[in-house]
Amino acid sequence: MLIFPAIDIYGGRAVRLYKGDYREMTVYSENPLEVALDFRECGAGQMHVVDLEGARTGGTPNLELILKLKKESGLFTEVGGGIRTVETVGKYLENGIDRVILGTAAVENPDFLERCASLYGEKIAVGIDLKDGKVAIKGWTEKTEIDGIEFLKRVKTLGIGTIIVTDISRDGAMRGTNLELYRTLSEGSGVDIIASGGVSSMEDVAALKKLGLYGAIIGKAYYTRAVDLAEAVKAAAGEAEV
Repeated sequence: MLIFPAIDIYGGRAVRLYKGDYREMTVYSENPLEVALDFRECGAGQMHVVDLEGARTGGTPNLELILKLKKESGLFTEVGGGIRTVETVGKYLENGIDRVILGTAAVENPDFLERCASLYGEKIAVGIDLKDGKVAIKGWTEKTEIDGIEFLKRVKTLGIGTIIVTDISRDGAMRGTNLELYRTLSEGSGVDIIASGGVSSMEDVAALKKLGLYGAIIGKAYYTRAVDLAEAVKAAAGEAEV
């Protein structure tokens, strides 16, 4: 299993939200580049970056910063947040970003998702953000009536191979990850699933690895030092016991 340490960007700073609430924002670093370089020092080979301003409003207000993080760190970088046009997808990928995550646009515009999948294949991932089992959009500010499992099946038929599933109720809450959710989603899914939200201990890392998931995102637990990133990377790779 791969560990994707996360940088959520708002106003050029590394921040975290509590359960996706923009009113519950904590600034953890004024210098996201230092954070990305620390990921590399800890042995991570990849990182997960979200433009929270983009997620809220659309657009790419932190594009230049994100490209700098990728270039300076050299890490495999997946990016999400406000990516709602083919032009924006192309802008990221043509400038060296390894994988683009589609969220709101994938839900609201199936034709857009299909076109991106056709054009860019494995460089496209879909983020499924769940609130009470239903898909949430627009930076988690709106809950739809779309069932998460049904949406995952629909996305898979388009050839999407990587799906990032976030349980919003666990995100930033340090209450542990929703193992039952990931067990249900991963059984026979045939796609690479990255768990996000609530990964807050080495026990969570071990449990997700045992489920056979492709990856896990570590956010707040890294910033609060609840999880030692270097140890998590080793444990996920099977190089250390938990």
